[in-house]
This record gives sequence, C-alpha cells and structure tokens, in this order.
Amino acid sequence: MPRPGYGPPGGYGPPRPREVGAGYRRWTGVLLWLAITVAGLMAVAFVAGIVLLMKADANTDDAAYGYLALFLWFGIAAAAPVLLALGIPALVMTRRVRRQRRLGHHAGYR
Repeated sequence: MPRPGYGPPGGYGPPRPREVGAGYRRWTGVLLWLAITVAGLMAVAFVAGIVLLMKADANTDDAAYGYLALFLWFGIAAAAPVLLALGIPALVMTRRVRRQRRLGHHAGYR
C-alpha cells in the first residue's frame, strides 16, 4: 500500500530522509573543528620543518635541526590519515545537516 502524500501514487517513491538530531549536529561541529585544528597543526609543522632545514643548511654545527625537521615531517605523514578520518565524515555530515536545513527539516534549531 503506498504511503499517503509521498511519492508517486501506486508506485515506488524514494525513502524519506531521516531528520538529523541535535547530537548529530553537535558531533558534526566537533569533527569539523578537530579536522581544522589538525590541518592547522600540520601546516605549522610543515613551515617549522622548512625553517629548521634552512637553519640546518646554513651552518654545519646546527645539523640536529635537520633531524628535527625530518621528525616533524614524519609527524605530518602520520597525521594525514587522522586528518582524512576526521575530515571526510565531517564534510559528509555537514552536507547532510545543510540539506536538512535547506529542505526545512530543522526542528530544534534555535
């Protein structure tokens, strides 16, 4: 039996999207800001690594700075999957929240 008021009469209609709750919107913001923070830290580490390499290249007595730069870049490489693991779900969740808001399914917004 077709659902009244949704989809074509007597035919298949796409399933109704579920409304997102306040907790979903909150976690969307948390994941998004964590991804932004990790990306910012990676950018700072990259710049610091370049500065350390320039300092190590300027004087042979400061060769340890080159090793510190390598250590920072290994940290960046290790943080890249974390950034992806935070950023991709955050973007998908943000799109879903915005679509719900655009369609008028925003119960609970202040």
